[in-house]
Amino acid sequence: MNTASAFRTDVGLRRSVNEDSVYSGRSIWAVADGMGGHAAGDVASQLVVKALEAADQAYMLRPEDIPAALAQANREILAHTRKHPETAGMGSTVAGVAQVVVGEIDHWAVFNVGDSRVYRILDGRMDRATVDHSEIEELIMQGRISREQARWHEHRNIITRSMGSDPAPQVDLKVLPQTPGERFLVCTDGLTGELTDQQIEQVVLNVADPALVVEQLISISLISGARDNVSIIVVDLPELGFVEADESTLPRLEVRSEDVGR
Repeated sequence: MNTASAFRTDVGLRRSVNEDSVYSGRSIWAVADGMGGHAAGDVASQLVVKALEAADQAYMLRPEDIPAALAQANREILAHTRKHPETAGMGSTVAGVAQVVVGEIDHWAVFNVGDSRVYRILDGRMDRATVDHSEIEELIMQGRISREQARWHEHRNIITRSMGSDPAPQVDLKVLPQTPGERFLVCTDGLTGELTDQQIEQVVLNVADPALVVEQLISISLISGARDNVSIIVVDLPELGFVEADESTLPRLEVRSEDVGR
């Protein structure tokens, strides 16, 4: 089924380097949030999206192709750190959605490692389609803190799974049926660290154009302080079965705002 999509990544207001990478392709849409600063977090996130780009060349993408691609990315990150010891400790989160084939029928595969997220918007409501791999999420699930308390908790930036670890992290992958009219939002924590789910929902439910959704969310993040890099993808499965191909639907690795002028 044809899709419509839009994306943007922004360095934010506090960082000098954008360690996020974005892949918006034919059947895979993903964000990767690099970690390591001077230890080359941007290299780690680029290796992740390049592995997904390679998987996206398959004639028929299967659910198992996603964790296989991420396993390859993990090996490449580890190989890079062995070759360049000064980058030891670099890593990346990843989250995304892919259009996969199960029993000759198109489905969605939602996947993540770390605290980048995927939200699913369907029937007038927005729900998280992924679970953060973080200390904060574990505390919430144990009932020890609320989600509001989590926004300001001292451990809010500590993740429990990441790409670039040895042994390789387990990839959470969920296969879902496709429903015409649904929408997915894929984002790094640069968005969710600045905006609540309620603020995000107000935009994704009330703005039809994926490109405008992305621009509005980036703008609100910047107004809120944008303490981290911010990357967002919106993927729509229209009610009608045909979407005219345009610039927003062509496969691309990423566009960084500092490359095109802010």
